[in-house]
Amino acid sequence: MKIMIVDDEQDVEILFVQKFRKEIKSKQLEVEFAFSGEEALEKLGSPESPNVVYVFSDINMPGMSGLELLENIKTRFPKIEVSMISAYGDKDNYNKAIKSGAKGFFTKPVDFDSLKKEIKEILNKN
Repeated sequence: MKIMIVDDEQDVEILFVQKFRKEIKSKQLEVEFAFSGEEALEKLGSPESPNVVYVFSDINMPGMSGLELLENIKTRFPKIEVSMISAYGDKDNYNKAIKSGAKGFFTKPVDFDSLKKEIKEILNKN
């Protein structure tokens, strides 16, 4: 299963690779990274891009916000599950994300046990 992490902070790549090391090594999971909403859409729309089934995106990014990315993904790639993350657990962003079709909403710092549980659910569904 291939997932995509979208965050403008590039050091999250190291963190996610570290936290999912076992799943990546055993080939249960492939992780792709995009550092902006625009880059994520470009990669998702690329014919060379293997099928991504889950996107985990930050909400607050320069340029296209995570909420705008969510709406784009749900319009262009409706089968892809999307969860959002925010440094702020505010109700407004939560409501917008869920209303726009987000599967889940996480606050920073990421609860990796909950995230792994959500990814496992998607894995079992596919």
